[in-house]
Amino acid sequence: MTLTPEERRKIYEEEKARIESDEKEQSKRVSSTSLQPNVAGLLCYLGWWVSGIVFIVLEQKNRLVRFHAMQSIITFGGLTVLFIVLGLIPFAGWIIMPFLGLAQLILWILLMVKAYNGEYFKLPVIGDLAEKNI
Repeated sequence: MTLTPEERRKIYEEEKARIESDEKEQSKRVSSTSLQPNVAGLLCYLGWWVSGIVFIVLEQKNRLVRFHAMQSIITFGGLTVLFIVLGLIPFAGWIIMPFLGLAQLILWILLMVKAYNGEYFKLPVIGDLAEKNI
């Protein structure tokens, strides 16, 4: 049986797509921390930016976990700096801090739920930065 160049190309492309799909599925299941990726993603947010740093250092294989770790570092590291600056501003900073704290709590819970569900949930701007830096 002789194959035409078009048939060979089609078989090659199908096999290449299958292999890439298998590699993506495998990378979703494998984590160098020996945790399930969804649990590791949740833990990236649990300790604010500190646990993000821990997971960005420990995780070498899973791109999803590394993304959540980097997003945690950028998001909660930035919010920590913002809280410090607002604490130094009399009255206006002190008035804004409770509202920002509530927003931070809601964001923290949302990100942990999304990570635990295995979603690649990107925050506007911050998610793009995290994606570039993993």
